Amino acid sequence: MEAIRISDITMKRLAGSGSALTFKGKLEIVKLLDRLNVSVIELEGLNGSRADSLRVKSAASAVRGSILAVPVGLDPGGAAAVWDALKDARKPRLQVAAPASTVQMEYLSHKKPDAMLRAVASAVAECARCAGDVEFIAEDATRSEGEFLRALIGAAIEAGATTVTVCDAAGTMLPDEFSEFIAGLFRDIPALAGITLGVECSNALAMADACSVAAVRAGAREIKTSAVDTGTALLQSTAGILAARSELFNAETSLHSVELRRVVGQIDRLCRAPRNKTSPFEDGVQDESEDEPVLSLSDGEDEVLKAARRIGYDLNSEDARAVWEAAREILRHKESMGKRELDAVIASTALQVPSTYTVESYVINSGNHISAMAHIKLNHHGTSSEGIALGDGPIDAAFLAIEQITHHHYELDDFQIRAVTEGREAMGETVVRLVSNGKLYSGRGISTDIVGSSIQAYMNALNKISYEEAEE
Repeated sequence: MEAIRISDITMKRLAGSGSALTFKGKLEIVKLLDRLNVSVIELEGLNGSRADSLRVKSAASAVRGSILAVPVGLDPGGAAAVWDALKDARKPRLQVAAPASTVQMEYLSHKKPDAMLRAVASAVAECARCAGDVEFIAEDATRSEGEFLRALIGAAIEAGATTVTVCDAAGTMLPDEFSEFIAGLFRDIPALAGITLGVECSNALAMADACSVAAVRAGAREIKTSAVDTGTALLQSTAGILAARSELFNAETSLHSVELRRVVGQIDRLCRAPRNKTSPFEDGVQDESEDEPVLSLSDGEDEVLKAARRIGYDLNSEDARAVWEAAREILRHKESMGKRELDAVIASTALQVPSTYTVESYVINSGNHISAMAHIKLNHHGTSSEGIALGDGPIDAAFLAIEQITHHHYELDDFQIRAVTEGREAMGETVVRLVSNGKLYSGRGISTDIVGSSIQAYMNALNKISYEEAEE
């Protein structure tokens, strides 16, 4: 049987929908799709910020089996920045998308057909110099002039595209019409025989799944789907049709069908989970591999740096060496170190800076019949400021009071609490990870008062952010 690639565009579609997904939530969806063994995971492109670059780098480190695809603009030189973020992926793919219909070419790209041909050929060639896997996406292909579309696809293939995708953006074609459209491309463009042809269908007539499957019968070998409803073919239903009638298509996907329903359900919950805009606790995403060993005593400084990157940290050489030395001392007494332990080591050794903010006092009121309230007083460059906030719990209230003083909300990427001693007066250790401008900052606090250790950890991370922002 021939292989049908399933290319999931959930992340790319959600990026343009105003989704409230956090950095950690997006990374979790990417991991779930990879676990499901979709052939391709497509991400939204870079907008020039460090946060975008870190998002792609984090996904590149997390994805193990799927192709990771990121779009590149038509402007000259656009491939270099994307490739720099994507190059460490196991299976990187660069994408070039361009409108194929006359209306969209002039309205969206302000280009005439000849100029568009040159721009596509140039962008694809630039991507091909970086990556061995390059996809050209002809947007609004079904409403384009047939002769121009064929010339555009031919130019992209000649420039180095290994996959070509045609889109029915209007979604007005019926399955038999779309099947004939695909068959016509194969008849008229001999070069398509040597590459993969993909399709993306709008669900405007609620027929995206049927049109995608019809395209497979006509020779298409890659289908763009979404795990949640984003107006295109749905992952679960399209995969179900292909699996049920595999003998008809003489083709199969690489999806782990047993996990399909469960994983799609998890992604749907992540996308639909309500976000409390006033709470620092963004969502309930949990990493199932927190205790997975990431380091052993035989690992050197380079392995420590790679392990830190895998969990989201971008350490400089000085911090990497400090973390390595601290980790090595711990590993003298045990066989391996997990992600949570590495997190704690990074929090206590990396980017140690002078305190911009210090805690002068805090009062926390909480009970089963009252809302938790925090009153915190901070000192910032000799000036005292107070914040009072209500929260879902004492720690939530404390963090909100700090945000009230600093006038800034940082995404809370992770929050860990554990006991480090035993007995009634046990010491509690808290690790807080904050995201600022796409970079992770961790803080650590230790106290017999778990609220106090949480405030210490938050302030430790906050001071690191403030120090770097002042330096910049």
